[in-house]
Amino acid sequence: MKNSFQLLDEQTALDLRSYLTRAKKMDQKGTVRLRAFGTLLTAYVAPLFPAAILDEGPTVLGLRTMELKSEAEISILVPIQSVLDRIAFELEKPATDERFIFDMTSTERVPWAGVSPPRTGWVQAGELREEFLTSTAKRGITEVAETIPESVGGPIAARIRAEVWGRAIDVESKIPAGAAFAAAGLGFLVKDQDVPFFHSQGWVRLSTEFGHVLSKEAKHF
Repeated sequence: MKNSFQLLDEQTALDLRSYLTRAKKMDQKGTVRLRAFGTLLTAYVAPLFPAAILDEGPTVLGLRTMELKSEAEISILVPIQSVLDRIAFELEKPATDERFIFDMTSTERVPWAGVSPPRTGWVQAGELREEFLTSTAKRGITEVAETIPESVGGPIAARIRAEVWGRAIDVESKIPAGAAFAAAGLGFLVKDQDVPFFHSQGWVRLSTEFGHVLSKEAKHF
């Protein structure tokens, strides 16, 4: 499989840069999974995921799609910073038809890479206000900060984060608080807009015009 692809134009490159810059702020060592089958590129990131196999925290994925200039078939897992560096390099080039061509090879192995949300079967289950999701994210950040003492080690801190971000934001939606955190952090929320959510095969999805957040249904409230 060739891993070469070309973004549609400069605006597409700027959109990808903005998305990945936000993702990197949420995970400084973050990785992005780039997949394309045709002219649609999907870029998955994971603002939250268990650090170890036995950890119980939620895996929360961010997804943004963008157009390619021509058909491609790729599936790679690379550091976010590598893509950001390449975008910066391409933006320095003169505007030609050969601009924004990427040729990258998978270099990463991360626990969340094997997690595959359903592609079909999504049914809208309701809508949530942006204010509610934003306040949920802020409360979670505050709770994590106030609950984890500076001297607490990794396993205990991971358990506290898993508890906070894995908790359902309400009984009906089964959306984990971590999904609200990811949607806010990735810049997917628009002030005063309703955000539809969907269910499929034990998964939930928040969707806006700027991207999607996917996770397994929360098991506790």
